[in-house]
Amino acid sequence: FFFFKQKTAYEICACLVGSEMCIRDRYQRRVREQGSKKRRHRMPSAKALRNCSRTYTTPRNPWEKERLDAELKLCGEFGLRAKKEVWRAKYVVAKLRKAARVLLTLDEKDPKRLFEGASILRQCRRLGVLTDDKLKLDYVLAITTEDFLERRLQTQVFKLGLARSIHHARVLIKQRHIRVGSQVVNVPSFLVRVESQKHIDLARGSSLADGTPGRVKRRKLKAKAAAAGEEED
Repeated sequence: FFFFKQKTAYEICACLVGSEMCIRDRYQRRVREQGSKKRRHRMPSAKALRNCSRTYTTPRNPWEKERLDAELKLCGEFGLRAKKEVWRAKYVVAKLRKAARVLLTLDEKDPKRLFEGASILRQCRRLGVLTDDKLKLDYVLAITTEDFLERRLQTQVFKLGLARSIHHARVLIKQRHIRVGSQVVNVPSFLVRVESQKHIDLARGSSLADGTPGRVKRRKLKAKAAAAGEEED
């Protein structure tokens, strides 16, 4: 009371407001320090670690008739969902051919050509794009988009006779009925390696293999049991 008695009303209000602002500033500073400590020990989010590199390129001329017809034919032949999958295969082929073209300009005994060329040929052989009698950089330039589309899991499932059509193969893969080795794969564009090709089969827990019957089969069995019970009555 003595403190307020020595001050005017204006000075009292100024003191109260100043003390309130000081308290608020100290509180905000403490919150900022705690927040900085939390951010300092926070793990990076998955979004920050996501790989955002380009996987395909769009065509320069979007209305070229010959290219549109060729892409439409590929979509129907290999059961593709969209032309983006064709562009993705073309992008992979373009990157391989560009790397091979650059290496062919170097000397045959150049260390870079020997090391990177062997790596490219080993990768193409592992994917089944090149055979053993064509392990040369010259044959890398002859790789086409169809060669990569042939190595897709969807195409391999259809060629092995596990599906009735190329579109049925995509449905089986998306519904997790197909495995490669012991791993269930639900990606139709999965590139199958040569050593993994013989391990493509129906999933162990699938209703098409030795698993529990599916929804349609259970309904048919139930209807059949009901019809048999009516005949007995």
